Amino acid sequence: MQQTKSVGIGSFALKSKAYFELLKFRLSAFVALSGMFGYSLAVHRIDWLKLGMLFIASLAMTGAANIINQIIEKEYDKLMKRTAGRPLPMGRLSVQEAAIYAFVLFVIACYLFIAFFNLRACALSVLSLLLYGFVYTPLKRVGPIAVFVGALPGAFPPMIGWVAATNHYGLEPGILFAIQFFWQFPHFWAIAWVADNDYKKAGFKLLPSVGGKDESTALQIMICTLCLLPVGWLPYELGMTGINSAVVATVCGILFLAQTFYLMRKRTDKAALQIMFGSFLYLPIVQIAFLLDKL
Repeated sequence: MQQTKSVGIGSFALKSKAYFELLKFRLSAFVALSGMFGYSLAVHRIDWLKLGMLFIASLAMTGAANIINQIIEKEYDKLMKRTAGRPLPMGRLSVQEAAIYAFVLFVIACYLFIAFFNLRACALSVLSLLLYGFVYTPLKRVGPIAVFVGALPGAFPPMIGWVAATNHYGLEPGILFAIQFFWQFPHFWAIAWVADNDYKKAGFKLLPSVGGKDESTALQIMICTLCLLPVGWLPYELGMTGINSAVVATVCGILFLAQTFYLMRKRTDKAALQIMFGSFLYLPIVQIAFLLDKL
C-alpha cells in the first residue's frame, strides 16, 4: 500500500514537472514582465492587484501559445538536440493532455483580461496567440518571413500592457511596440545563427539570407539593430519619459550595434552568441530606465 502511494506521488510529480516545462515558464514570464512594463508606464498610480492579474493573464496566454507551438512541432522537436527532451517528443505528456492544458490557460487568460481590464487588451492578446501559434509556427519551415511574422506577437506585450491600463490605442503604445519589434530581429537571428545546424535538421529556415551564416545576414542584423537608436529616443520626444532614459536607450543601442559590427567582421557563432546575450540585456535595461525616469 505504501509502495503504491509512493509510486502515485512520484508519477504526479513527474506529470507536474512536464506541465511546468510545457509552459516554458522563463520565456512566458519574460513576456509577462514586458506587459507589466507597458501597464506601469501608462498609469499614474499602479494598482498592484491589477498588475498581478496582468502578469498571470499574460503568463497564461503566452504559455498557451507556447504549447500550441510545441504540439504542432512535436515531430520536428524530436529531430533537434535542443528540443528532443521536451515533454511531447519524450512522451511524458500526450498531445491531448497538452491541448487541454493550453485551452484551460487560454480561458483563464481571457477571463482575467476581460474581468480586470478590457476587451481591447484581450483581443490583442488573442491575436498574439493566433499569430504565434498558427501563423509563425508553420512558417518556420517556409522561410525567413517567419521571423517577421513572429516579431509581431513578440512585440505585442508592452502594447497590450498599455492598452490594458488605458483601453486606448495610440502613438504611445505604438512606440513601445516598435522598440520591441525591431529588437526581435537581432534577437531571433542571433539565436537562429547559433542553432542553425540544429534547425536545419527540422527543416527550419529562419536566417534572412539564402547563404545562411554570411555577410548578408550579418548586415540585416546590423540594420535592424540600427533602427533601435531612433525609436528608443521617441518615448522622450512624446513626453512619455525623460531625457535620462533616452540617453540610456541610446548608449545601450550603440553598444548593441557595436556587437553587430563585430559579427559582420568575424561571422562566427561566438559573435552571434554575444549578440544574443546583448539582446537579453538591452531590453530589460532600457525598459527599467524608462520606468525609473517616469517615476
